[in-house]
Amino acid sequence: MQDARYVKEAFAGIARRYVLTNHVLSLGTDVLWRRKTARLVESFAPGHVLDLATGSGDLALAIQGACPSARVLGADFSVPMMRQAQRQGFQNVVAADAMALPLADASFDVVTVAFGLRNMASWPGALKEMLRVLRPGGRLVVLDFSLPSWLLLRGPYVFYLKHIMPRVAGVLTGKREAYEYLCGSIERFPSGARMEALMRDCGFAEPVSRPLSFGIATLYTAGKP
Repeated sequence: MQDARYVKEAFAGIARRYVLTNHVLSLGTDVLWRRKTARLVESFAPGHVLDLATGSGDLALAIQGACPSARVLGADFSVPMMRQAQRQGFQNVVAADAMALPLADASFDVVTVAFGLRNMASWPGALKEMLRVLRPGGRLVVLDFSLPSWLLLRGPYVFYLKHIMPRVAGVLTGKREAYEYLCGSIERFPSGARMEALMRDCGFAEPVSRPLSFGIATLYTAGKP
């Protein structure tokens, strides 16, 4: 179980500098990851898309740009983060906890979540709630950090997570402790085959994982039977 109260407070504290910090820490690669995710969503030709943990709205905006005819709804339990989304031009947002969404069953063609599932109170609980709001045949798309499978890269990457990233983020946001928590969560989060197994256990069919940037991030897809 993740500490939902701490996560909520942490994101409220870093909301104003969140986008800039992400771009700096990833050297802009996060933008490319979201574009790739949006293109994948576009391939499903959705009518209704739910972007969970929408935060500052970066993925929702990318999806709306790729799928102009789709209705994209962003949901997040952090109001300060959603205000950042509105400042960036994404207005269709709702305050909601992914663990108990105030949304009807089978109401979305695609559910997306970028860098958010990792911080939810219960990964299985959140996945089952996503399954509930997906229509039969709908698709789940998850983008999140992971640990590289290449051992020569994993060691330096873990060092970066533990010692470099929190310091840089602390300078940019003044909230080093929040990034110490977020960076630590990457090590605990299941990835690759373990995430695919978790998706199956939660009722999803045919999960697929696509490593990005040598496995620093992974893009997962699965369907609702």
